[in-house]
Amino acid sequence: MNEYRTHNCGELKKEDVGKNVKIAGWIAVTRDLGGVVFIDVRDQYGITQVVVSGNEEFVDFASRIPNESTISVTGKVRLRDEETINPNMKTGEIEIFAEKIDVLGKRVKNLPFEINSDKEVREDLRLQYRFLDIRNEKVKNNIILRAQILQYLRNQMIERGFLEVQTPILTSSSPEGARDYLVPSRVHPGKFYALPQAPQQFKQLLMVSGIDKYFQIAPCFRDEDARADRAPGEFYQLDMEMAYATQEDVFEIMEEVIYSVFEKFSNKKVADKKFPRIPYKEAMLKYGSDKPDLRNPLIIQDVTEIFQNVEFNAFKGKIVRAISVPNTKDVPRRFFDGITDYAINECGAKGLAWVRVNEDRTLQGPIAKFIDEKSTEELLTKTGTNAGDSIFFIAENMPTVETLAGQIRQELAIRLDRIEKDVYRFCWIVDFPMYELSDEGKIEFSHNPFSMPQGGMEALENKEPLDILAYQYDIVCNGIELSSGAVRNHNPEIMIKAFEIAGYGKEVIEEKFSALFNAFHYGAPPHAGIAPGVDRMIMLLTEEESIREVIAFPFNSKAQDLLMGAPGKVTDKQLRDVHIKLDIKK
Repeated sequence: MNEYRTHNCGELKKEDVGKNVKIAGWIAVTRDLGGVVFIDVRDQYGITQVVVSGNEEFVDFASRIPNESTISVTGKVRLRDEETINPNMKTGEIEIFAEKIDVLGKRVKNLPFEINSDKEVREDLRLQYRFLDIRNEKVKNNIILRAQILQYLRNQMIERGFLEVQTPILTSSSPEGARDYLVPSRVHPGKFYALPQAPQQFKQLLMVSGIDKYFQIAPCFRDEDARADRAPGEFYQLDMEMAYATQEDVFEIMEEVIYSVFEKFSNKKVADKKFPRIPYKEAMLKYGSDKPDLRNPLIIQDVTEIFQNVEFNAFKGKIVRAISVPNTKDVPRRFFDGITDYAINECGAKGLAWVRVNEDRTLQGPIAKFIDEKSTEELLTKTGTNAGDSIFFIAENMPTVETLAGQIRQELAIRLDRIEKDVYRFCWIVDFPMYELSDEGKIEFSHNPFSMPQGGMEALENKEPLDILAYQYDIVCNGIELSSGAVRNHNPEIMIKAFEIAGYGKEVIEEKFSALFNAFHYGAPPHAGIAPGVDRMIMLLTEEESIREVIAFPFNSKAQDLLMGAPGKVTDKQLRDVHIKLDIKK
């Protein structure tokens, strides 16, 4: 028998009445009623009520044990009185009449905050005392759910024939879009390892090695700024790669896995088993984002042509996008003023034009006088706008007009409460451009440089660079990007040409990606993959606003571990061992 417990605090039931048992856990609450003490004992599995009465010395001892101390209780299970049964507790029908209490770990310091309290606690204090924060039921349940989801994802991949392979944590630095975390070498002075931003090159090397279907729950390390949906420093991906696979093969696997995990671990509806596929160009036009929230029914439309002959200076020479908003007849004027202020002050727009549609299909609003009858009818027909609706206009150059329209579309839906509730709407964003223009007008890769261009070598040789599409794709859920993936460019000659268009010679590939480029000369299979973000999935499933709420020991927004004191100082000897001398400017 276990020295400390025979049962956990969540499993005793009415059927156990009369048994002699032992439980162990933390004291959650003590209620001293004078001669009788009730103690709620809590562990990972639940809470059990303990009753101490009779012996005055024993009662006094029990009443004085500080909350959040750990104890072991020996006693007999009995039914609670009818009026004290708690239907909200798994053990609410029973209690333990204590015969012995052993204090295992006494709390001797004051608590920095109350456990399982509704009181607001500063995040920095919660992170500094994260071991206490996880005792809170809500935080603890997030960590438990995370473990269950990871196990489920792992089983799903194994059932589909994927082999779990761990890849190195100490590797070489490579340009993958974010800053590396560097680790100095003791035995190779002046040289550094890097923590992997992703296992990208290793999983492709596994394809060349003959591993047919690879996956792992992969840790990734990027020195980038925090956001609500992005953890600084360390995060995890469901990393996968398939040999002899196309884009469609990846879609089929991921749709099955993602759909099943969201259906299993949430009460919300998952809208589609087959995720809609939206070309990048269409997404930027209709939603103003390559991460569209499809719960928002509002659609952006291009109305530039209608306004070519309209005498309204703010629209002249600009691309004009329109957002038709149904059923705004009773929306007050202050709403229109408010959304205009948002566009100017929050989004940086020069202004926001709008009109309302009257019952006779005429327009009213600040710019109504500039739109003649013919243009009005064209506008209403083009946008599908009816009486009682409104239209908002964004006029700017590319790509600013897309960004502004996307921000205003989402804010309109939020303020008017038009976002669909209790549903997950997924989509694939496909057909990303292979190249884009930098701010300096230079051709550069727009996404993953190792993606296969659609049309292969023929497209690279015969098409304008900005017209070339890539086999690149993202999974998006409710406006959050869960993952990026691609069909990989496994042909060395196509790779050389693709980099040449972006201004890089063969020597750059050989220097920066030598192992991968070399491996592709030894017979590489076509392969494709993706890596959905595990932390973001769990954040969506728990409906948390911050990704830190689903990570056991997260960094704060400044990439600090307040619990362990990282990053921290090291000794001069440690620095000498790795051949580093600090030059910190104060």
